[in-house]
Amino acid sequence: MGAAVHGLERYYGQRLDWHGCVLGPDDREGAALEQAGARCAEVTVPLDYGDPGGRTVTLALSRIKATDTRHRIGVLLLNDGGPGAPTIGAPPRVHTALKETAARFDIVAPDPRFVGRSGQVDCGWPFGGLFSAGSSRASFERQVALHRDLAARCRATAGDLPAYAGTRDAARDVDVVRGVLGERRISFIGLSYGAYLGTVYTQMFPGRFDRMVLDGAPDPHHSGPTLLPNQLPEQERAFVDWANWAAQRHDIYGLGRTGEEVTAGILRTVETAAARPLVVGTGDDTFRLDDTRVPVLLFLGLASDLDAQRSALAEQMAMLAEAATGRPVTPSVPTTALLRLLFGPQGSPNGSATQAVLCADRAAPRDPEYYRRRIERGRAEHPLFGPLLGNISPCAFWDAPREAPTEVRLDARVLILSATGDPRTPYRDGIALHRMLPGSRLLTLQGADQHGLYGLYGNACVDDAVNAYLADGRLPDTDPVCTRR
Repeated sequence: MGAAVHGLERYYGQRLDWHGCVLGPDDREGAALEQAGARCAEVTVPLDYGDPGGRTVTLALSRIKATDTRHRIGVLLLNDGGPGAPTIGAPPRVHTALKETAARFDIVAPDPRFVGRSGQVDCGWPFGGLFSAGSSRASFERQVALHRDLAARCRATAGDLPAYAGTRDAARDVDVVRGVLGERRISFIGLSYGAYLGTVYTQMFPGRFDRMVLDGAPDPHHSGPTLLPNQLPEQERAFVDWANWAAQRHDIYGLGRTGEEVTAGILRTVETAAARPLVVGTGDDTFRLDDTRVPVLLFLGLASDLDAQRSALAEQMAMLAEAATGRPVTPSVPTTALLRLLFGPQGSPNGSATQAVLCADRAAPRDPEYYRRRIERGRAEHPLFGPLLGNISPCAFWDAPREAPTEVRLDARVLILSATGDPRTPYRDGIALHRMLPGSRLLTLQGADQHGLYGLYGNACVDDAVNAYLADGRLPDTDPVCTRR
């Protein structure tokens, strides 16, 4: 048993029962895990670490074991962010990215509490996605009423569980997993929100981590409900870059021959949706997208500047432009699946988990007028994203957090990865975290509008630098700089 926290010995001393990962005949994730050689298990943790004899939560995790046992480094634990994103399926991807170093790690991926296979906080919402405030004061007032109702539904449906979804409890869970696996220290790769979880772990459990990679790391001061408003300038820049890309391919997508034409066309689509919701799809998969919903698709499509992602977004925007003319449109299979998650009840578990974490981490302002003023300030320069990223959320009506946010006061020797055009966790966030952790190194990828780099973007400079660090545990002597392909 690895080092345990006093009073929690029965959790740290658990014995794991490793078994297959497939849950049923349609479980593609489980099948992919088993094909990669993974096994799965469950770990029990307290719901409330202040009451270890009370209710418990079961965490599901997967593991691909080290095969080079003679040169084994230890456990490499993963978190894919979100917040609220499942991680249990991540080991095959990271195993591939690690190349020859993969044989020296046990690659372990728990689904965080209340996420994926680790049980779910489901507020019973009729949808799971974000919403823009829309174009008018009346639309904003409807958003206020909607989010007040969402918070009330969650309180009635999920009880007090969301109060225990915060990052500090998730970090405590990570440490229990470390102890159960018999490790005095673990290595860690955290993506996006997962990088924030890693940061919190360094502060709560110093000395219990070895090699840590924080990929797309947010500024800890922007955890919780301020996460989205912090992205506004970078989101706008990524949109301009995408619009110019789409203009160069007007013959394919028909969105405009210049970036300005593409932008104007999308603004017209949103204006049309405000007057008359766009009808997309047929039958049970019919969606009515107004000006509170159309910007969400644009926002989600701008997380990467890879051609495949930019092309998918261009196809979606062309579809919406067609729908704005009143003609029937049928979205692609991937877009239909996305619309179900965003605007159908299937998305409730994911949306519930995301909001539970954000609301548990930091208190949000309660006055709706605060959000209206923020929206109008953002709308002036960013008409598409100001009303979306500045909108009110259920956190305005949530119960107060049980704990204060984590203060970053202890140095930590970690490797931070950040792209200069990251639209989700801006490059300035990576710089801010680097300054808070002076013993860290900041790897910069120049010229990329990309969120999440290691094993995701295909940049050999980034991947090789991470692999070298994970292999020998030595941070680079200086802050590395890579360039977009």
